Amino acid sequence: MTSIDTPPTSEAPVDPALPAALHGPVLAWFDRHARDLPWRRPEAGAWGVMVSEFMLQQTPVVRVLPVYEQWLARWPRPADLAAEAPGEAVRAWGRLGYPRRALRLHAAAVAITERHHGDVPRDHGQLLALPGIGEYTAAAVASFAYGQRHAVLDTNVRRVFARAATGVQYPPNATTAAERRLARALLPEDETKASRWAAASMELGALVCTAKSEDCGRCPIAERCAWRLAGKPAHDGPPRRGQTYAGTDRQVRGRLLAVLRESADPVAQADLDVVWDEPVQRARALDGLVADGLVEPLDGGRYRLPLS
Repeated sequence: MTSIDTPPTSEAPVDPALPAALHGPVLAWFDRHARDLPWRRPEAGAWGVMVSEFMLQQTPVVRVLPVYEQWLARWPRPADLAAEAPGEAVRAWGRLGYPRRALRLHAAAVAITERHHGDVPRDHGQLLALPGIGEYTAAAVASFAYGQRHAVLDTNVRRVFARAATGVQYPPNATTAAERRLARALLPEDETKASRWAAASMELGALVCTAKSEDCGRCPIAERCAWRLAGKPAHDGPPRRGQTYAGTDRQVRGRLLAVLRESADPVAQADLDVVWDEPVQRARALDGLVADGLVEPLDGGRYRLPLS
């Protein structure tokens, strides 16, 4: 029996019977309870999946849905987005937050258009080579769009695996090599089943095995969950708190960008100055937007969203 004082780790070998014991119940649960999300529909295609993955990073589904629909209506193919200025991507991003994601998605669309004839590549290595695409996003697009066999490790999946397989309440702050090995060990051999497993384990973490209020009564694998069987020891403390927003540079940046998004013409410094009273913080936030490529300075103290 694992001691509460010594948390188990994912370095321990996986019980050979565990993958099969988890796959059936989780996949059956997913068949009954999966949300009908537009990027899961066949008509979304690989581009729709990619757009959703960029938008869903650190942003809840309810906020993403309207922006996603508007985005795909305007830019149904990568080439459509690539043909416009990157500032238009920032404008359309609206208030999703972390707007550098919009620039990265635009850069990915340009690369797809130039390197892959406008089609999101199927090859995992080619996906990884696109701007703004990391390990998680490449695996997610390859799995969800093309039905390939990859370990897809987002925060929800990592939490499910940490609890069900290793008996710890929360995964580490950053994905570890041990977590990757565990994910590969739990991955079904069949490619089609593996892609469904990636989506199902993610949905389970999003809807049932949540960070703050897990609902074990609704969990299809509660009887096999190592953390629950151990009495739910709080090895890793409470879930990490979200970042404070009010009064931060992020808030100032958001207000500055809101003014620029609303204007089709360059904006004068005076029109930006009114969004925040504290001049030092306001100047720092504006300088940061320029440094990040989200804003272009022009002669005469004017600013605009980037054209190139």
